[in-house]
Amino acid sequence: MSQKITPFLWFDDDAEEALTLYTSIFDDARITSLSRYGEGGPFPAGTLQSATFELAGQEFMALNGGPHDEFNDAISLFVSCETQEEIDRYWDALLADGGKATQCGWLKDRFGVSWQVTPVQLLQYLSDPDPEKAGRTAAAMMSMVKLDLHALTAAYEGRP
Repeated sequence: MSQKITPFLWFDDDAEEALTLYTSIFDDARITSLSRYGEGGPFPAGTLQSATFELAGQEFMALNGGPHDEFNDAISLFVSCETQEEIDRYWDALLADGGKATQCGWLKDRFGVSWQVTPVQLLQYLSDPDPEKAGRTAAAMMSMVKLDLHALTAAYEGRP
């Protein structure tokens, strides 16, 4: 696979663990290349240096580069979900073993990577030309941590 732009994720020393988690969660996921540090590198020989991987057809790169920079919310990975079951599956898997939920469908996984687990319907609801529908939807979303598609749809439609 060759993309013009590929997200590049800098991990301290746990990129391989992250790749294992991510490729176990997403359909159509695979690790496409690995390179390991040799003798005399900044990490023990055999430690993952860099990798290329795909999640649902999107190519990513990862690096074990040491504690130079940490992930923050300035960039997140947006996961479009068709159903509540899909939202629940990704949400639970990405929070497993130390992730932290924030608000409005955002979370940080245990590696510090920010994710937005969002129903595809939400963008339609929020961009509706009827300001009352969009406003009700936005208000409902702001009250949620994990997004509830049923509750968002009810708010959009003006139902209790």
